[in-house]
Amino acid sequence: MDSPEDGVKPMPLEAAEKLILRWDSTASEDAREKMIFDSDRGEIDRYLLAVDEIRRSMSRASLSDDDPRASSTIQIAMARLEDEFRNILITHTNPLEEGSLSESTHSHSESTHHSSESTHSQAESTSAAARTSSSDLDLYGGDDDLGREEAESSARRSCSGGSISYRSTSSIREIDLVPPEAISDLRSVADRMISSGYMRECVQVYGSVRKSAVDANFRRLGVEKLSIGDVQRLEWDALEAKIRRWIRAARVCIRVLFASERRLCEQIFSGMGTATEDACFMETIKGPAIQLFNFAEAISISRRSPEKLFKILDLHDALMDLMPDIDSVFQMKTAESIRVQAAEILSRLGEAARGILSEFENAVLREPSRVPVPGGTIHPLTRYVMNYISLISDYKQTMNDLIVSKPSAGSRYSGDPSIPDMEFTEFEGKTPLELHLIWIIVILQFNLDGKSKHYRDTSLAHLFMMNNVHYIVQKVKGSPELREMIGDDYLKKLTGKFRQAATSYQRATWVRVLYCLRDEGLHVSGGFSSGVSKNALRERFKAFNAMFEEVHRTQATWLIPDNQLREELRISISEKLIPAYRSFLGRFRSHIESGKHPENYIKYTVEDLETAVLDFFEGYPVSPHLRRRSQ
Repeated sequence: MDSPEDGVKPMPLEAAEKLILRWDSTASEDAREKMIFDSDRGEIDRYLLAVDEIRRSMSRASLSDDDPRASSTIQIAMARLEDEFRNILITHTNPLEEGSLSESTHSHSESTHHSSESTHSQAESTSAAARTSSSDLDLYGGDDDLGREEAESSARRSCSGGSISYRSTSSIREIDLVPPEAISDLRSVADRMISSGYMRECVQVYGSVRKSAVDANFRRLGVEKLSIGDVQRLEWDALEAKIRRWIRAARVCIRVLFASERRLCEQIFSGMGTATEDACFMETIKGPAIQLFNFAEAISISRRSPEKLFKILDLHDALMDLMPDIDSVFQMKTAESIRVQAAEILSRLGEAARGILSEFENAVLREPSRVPVPGGTIHPLTRYVMNYISLISDYKQTMNDLIVSKPSAGSRYSGDPSIPDMEFTEFEGKTPLELHLIWIIVILQFNLDGKSKHYRDTSLAHLFMMNNVHYIVQKVKGSPELREMIGDDYLKKLTGKFRQAATSYQRATWVRVLYCLRDEGLHVSGGFSSGVSKNALRERFKAFNAMFEEVHRTQATWLIPDNQLREELRISISEKLIPAYRSFLGRFRSHIESGKHPENYIKYTVEDLETAVLDFFEGYPVSPHLRRRSQ
């Protein structure tokens, strides 16, 4: 072993032994209270020179001439250097500033990715809506990114007094965990310990000190020590917040903490054998890395339910984005298990996403609620499903990669009345994910159609379908991503179904009302010139009044939540009802007014009916009697 400084004269063996014994902390209280590397530089160099001399004397001696004194002296020296090594590591560790533990570096793909705060908020709203409705619906389970240039600019700013370098991926941000002058001392000590056969002790000391530092930073990042079982026992509400925190923490851990620990190992141990370097790194981070990845693993194997999909996709995307960094930071053979675990978790998260989508489709199809929603308004299932698939469209890129097979629909279900039969030949060119979204809308409508049959009033059943299909159409139109995926051809089909339901409602309600305003049956002897039967006419007016009052009373409590749709339907009703009533009144008013008590038969003016139509579909009861402007 060379001297600590070139050109320094070797120290006599006796003087070397004496110096080493003087710093024997087991024999001297003064030696126990002081550290060599806290002394002046000359004393440090003399001690290292003494160690080198003892080692040289041992190497010169043959096995038969083994000097027990030298062997004892080197043991004392190694014990001392072990303490010095520990002390240098502890006292010269740069405390990481808050900025070092933030997500100040992301890959370019993240800066344009869907997982923005707004998407998270929407996902959480959907999940919350699911939980709110859980009593009725079995389906329901109970940081702005910086661009690359800005991130790198932020990373170059001073951080804990250390420098930052860049490696194989632009997102890795290495920080000097120990000042350069301390690195030199640590190398001097490590070199002598390893050369003297004390690699294991050196690795253990290094690992224990640095692991404590990593653990402290873990706590600051909010990474908790949870077993896989602990994670799986958590309520989903609590788990959602922990997943968000884990994603942020994982980026910092891989790209900053672990990358910087790897760099520190290289700074101290390079040239002393790859095995030593790798052993020190793994001693430091293996426990924390396992702790970090166990959380993601627990999520990947947890029970599947629809509300978990978007957090699983967030986790999948975060891990996918980190994989190049994981491969770079954990490239050594001893870290293969960590790389394999990360890849397996990524694969299982993908499987979980596919499984959840399949289970979601089955849940939409089978959602069993039979109690009709009051007033024929939009069913909670419709809102939930459409918000859900809108969010799926926000994750289009990821889901397109994960969903590679068509839905289990079509001819294989032929003959099963509980499942809609659908072939996908008409959707040529659609991706498997797009077919899944169309299929979800198909089975949603199928389920809603079944629910509409629980209304006793046929008109209300049609209104219910009109409301719900209209909502589906508006949600598709309102999301550019979803509209593109569904396609205009299928959107036209949906629009046609909504219009058909509106037409069916009007026929079911107003054909019988307008039937009262026909001329047939009012003329004596079957001819118009023969005169009008006043009794028949009175009965006709009474029938119209009773029927319209009943429609007004009930349909005022029905609800069309969309303002424009409500107004359009009222106009359509008025365009049929008002001209027919005005004409009927014009032709037959005189026959009633010439008799007794005409007010019992002609109860409403045209204006009264126009006003009454404005009460329709507001969702609350009206006065038992129509509002009347005049008699």
